[in-house]
Amino acid sequence: MATVSAPARPGTRAAGPTRRVPTWWRDAAGLLAWGSMLVVVALWVRGGGLQDLTGGTGAALTTSGRLTGLVAADLMLVQVALMARVPFVERSYGQDELARRHRLVGFTSFWLLVAHIVLTVLGYATSARTGAWATAWDMVRTYPGMLLAAAGTALTVLVVVTSVRAARRRSRYESWHLVHLYGYLGAFLVVPHMVWTGRDFLTAPLASAYWWTAWALVALAVLVFRVALPLWRTGRHRVVVERVVWEGPGVFSLHLRGHGLSRLPAAAGQYFVWRFAGPGRTRGHPLSLSAAPHGDRLRVTAKVAGDGTAQMARLRPGTPVAFEGPYGRLTEAARTRPGVVLLGCGIGITPMRALLEGLAYEPGRATLIYRARSEADLVLREEIRDIAARRGAAVVELPGRRVPDRASWLPDWAARWDDAAALLRLVPDVADRDVYLCGPDRWMDAARTAALRAGVPAEQIHRERFSM
Repeated sequence: MATVSAPARPGTRAAGPTRRVPTWWRDAAGLLAWGSMLVVVALWVRGGGLQDLTGGTGAALTTSGRLTGLVAADLMLVQVALMARVPFVERSYGQDELARRHRLVGFTSFWLLVAHIVLTVLGYATSARTGAWATAWDMVRTYPGMLLAAAGTALTVLVVVTSVRAARRRSRYESWHLVHLYGYLGAFLVVPHMVWTGRDFLTAPLASAYWWTAWALVALAVLVFRVALPLWRTGRHRVVVERVVWEGPGVFSLHLRGHGLSRLPAAAGQYFVWRFAGPGRTRGHPLSLSAAPHGDRLRVTAKVAGDGTAQMARLRPGTPVAFEGPYGRLTEAARTRPGVVLLGCGIGITPMRALLEGLAYEPGRATLIYRARSEADLVLREEIRDIAARRGAAVVELPGRRVPDRASWLPDWAARWDDAAALLRLVPDVADRDVYLCGPDRWMDAARTAALRAGVPAEQIHRERFSM
C-alpha cells in the first residue's frame, strides 16, 4: 500500500469553528416528531375514537380509517419538516440521516394513507350496506374536497413509485426531483377534505387548532429556511464565479468570490446548493467546499457527470451565483476524539481535502486515505500533500480499480487483505479516532463496515450522502 507520510511540525494547527452541536437539539427534534403523533392519537381518543371501536363493524372500520388518516397526515408534515432545512434539525442529524428518515417516514405515511382509504371505504360501505366500489365512487363524487383528495393521492402514488430504489436509479436526478416536488402539491390537495368533511375539524375545536398550528409552522419553516433565507443571503453576498480551473480528467474547480462571505456560518466539510445564471439556472447542484472557507472566497470541485456539470465547467468569470446553505454536519462540530481519519473516494475527496485543512488536530493525529480509480484520478493531490506536510498529517494513496468479487473499500490489488485488517494496519489506533467518510454510497457502506469491525464506535463515524 502506497503511503505518503508527512513529518510532524509542531505548532501547525488550523483555526476553525469548534462549537459542538448541543446533544439536546437532536433529542428535542425527535421529541417534537414523536410528540406530534402522540397528540394526534390523543385527540382521536378524545374525539370518541375508542368508543367507536365497540360500535359495530362499520363504526370500527371507519374510526380505524380516521386514525390511520390522521397519523398519515401528521407524518406528511414531519416528512416536509425533515427537509425544510431547519438549522437545529439539519445540524443535529445531517443530510445523510435526514434523507433516510425522510424516505422511511414517506413510505410509512403512504401505507397509512392506503389503509385510511381502504378502511374508510369499507366502513362506510358496511354501515350503508352497499358495495365498496359504489361507496368509493359516491364519496369521490359527492363529498366536499374528495375529488381534490383523490388527485392528491394520485400524485402521492406517483412520487412513491418513482422513489422506489430500482426506479430511482433509472431516472435522471433532475427528472426525479421534479416529480418529487409534486408530493408537496399532493399533500396540499389533501387538506380541503380534512377541513370540509373531517370529524375533527367539524366537531373538535382543539383538534382543529392543533392542525392549523402544525400546518402553519411547517409552511413557515419551508418559506423561511428554503426560500427567504437563501434569497436574502444570495442578495447580501452577491457571489460570482471568479474562475474555472481544471484539476484532472473531467474534474474542475469553481473559484467563487463575494461580499462578506467571512460572515457566513460555513465550515470545512459543509456543502451548498448552487444555482448559476444562464441555462439551467433553476437546477440546484449540491457541492461540498473543496477548501476551507477563506475570507470572501469559496471553492467547490465537481466531476463532469452530465449536462448540468458540463454547463458548470463552461461558466464564465462574473457569472452570478444563487445558493442555499451552508448545510451538513461533516464538520469539526461532529468531533468526539482528538485524532481523525479521513477516507475519501473519487470526487468524495473534496470535503476530505477541506477537512484536512480546516479541522483542529495536533501533528501526527490525522490520516487521510485517498481512493481513486487510477493515479491520474488523484485530483488535488499536490494540495493535499502540501497541507499534510504543513500540518503533520499522513496521507495514504490507494489508486486502483475496485475489488470485483466483494463489497470493499480497497483497490483490487489489495483484495487479499481483509477490509478491517487493512484499516487497522494503516491506522492502528483507528478505534480511538473520529472517522469521516465521503464517496460513492456502496464504497462508504463498505468503509463504514470495515471501521465498525476495526472497533470504531458507530458514534465516531461521520458521513454525508446526497442520494435518497
